[in-house]
Amino acid sequence: MRHLLLLATLALSLAGCEKKSAPTPTDAPPSGQATAPQGSQEGTPAQAPTQPGAQAQADGDSGPIVVGEVGSLTGSEATFGVSARNGIELALDEANAAGGVKGRKVVVRVYDSQGRPEEGAQAATRLITQDKVVAILGEAASSVSMAMAEKAQAGKVPMITPTSTSAEVTKKGDYIFRVCFIDEFQGLVMAKFARENLKLSRVTVLTDNKSAFSMGLANVFTAKFQEFGGQVVGTESYSKGDTDFRAQLTAIKQLKPEAVFVPGYYTDVGIIARQAREVGLKVPLLGGDGWDSDKLFELGGSALEGSYFSNHYSPGNPDPVLQSFLARYKARYGSVPDSVAALAYDAGRVLVEAMKRAPDLSGPSLRDAIAVTKDFPGVAGRITLDANRDAVKEAVVLKVAGGKAEFVTTVTP
Repeated sequence: MRHLLLLATLALSLAGCEKKSAPTPTDAPPSGQATAPQGSQEGTPAQAPTQPGAQAQADGDSGPIVVGEVGSLTGSEATFGVSARNGIELALDEANAAGGVKGRKVVVRVYDSQGRPEEGAQAATRLITQDKVVAILGEAASSVSMAMAEKAQAGKVPMITPTSTSAEVTKKGDYIFRVCFIDEFQGLVMAKFARENLKLSRVTVLTDNKSAFSMGLANVFTAKFQEFGGQVVGTESYSKGDTDFRAQLTAIKQLKPEAVFVPGYYTDVGIIARQAREVGLKVPLLGGDGWDSDKLFELGGSALEGSYFSNHYSPGNPDPVLQSFLARYKARYGSVPDSVAALAYDAGRVLVEAMKRAPDLSGPSLRDAIAVTKDFPGVAGRITLDANRDAVKEAVVLKVAGGKAEFVTTVTP
């Protein structure tokens, strides 16, 4: 996996100063990305171009345009943050190479959420109040995005999340957008696939009770699977950070399900798959887009064979827009982009196009420009934002076979 970056954690020495997420230092700062210098104190603003950019936005007509990004560059879901950073970086660098926005370059100020809602909220606050960004891109996880969304809405700064699928995220207000489908659709896709394609009648559900994403997706899947004539014969739960799932899996085994729906993140799912086989639970596992990471296959190995999950796109899609993106991404980062990278790239491009169309870069003007996004040619599918600021788009179902995810089918809204 790509080298992850260490976060500076020196304590602030001034009494009464609020603790904030530190900018993530980088070994080699990407083009156009503002970062903190090595050894800088937590809470210390990064050096240029961030400060000149923030002032230029106050002036309104010169200097770089600064946007913010928050992602889990460290912590248990670090691959999500790194993928998102790469996708956004590529989108903005391409925009700058094509002339920028309104004759100005776009730079991004990146903060590490560590996958924690409180860190995400602090980072969003700092981006708004100190860095004076025109918009925020992020986060991947729904729980973190909801904490950030409250700050963005209050500050009237548009925020676009690439991959947060919980319906509650955009309900935080009219400045909050997403370029991915929501859990209601994803849950429907997997429930329908389980009943119609796999012909399953009895399933159990294993959820992360500390994750808005996991609980929301489980609720929708359960309701839809039963609506389609199936039976959910039992539900078990765990908490983020757990490493032993054998008790829950043993209880599930006794219910004799035909499959287990596990709407968690790859960090847990890989371990769950191995332990399921250890206790003799041999049925397929089903899941959602939180599975999407190369780390899934490292953690789960052959225990995941024959399992299925919904996702936002498949690299096997022959669409020329997607294939061109894949080639550019692989040339730059040396790997095939996951769905987080693809959707983060789309989020960056949607923001750039909205900034070009907006009469100015004030919060209300930019919000209105993003809101009318329609039939946008994203690499992870065409994007039309509905009245709830959610993307209306297709989903794919993938099967784990031979240690990788293979395309099975596409499901449209």
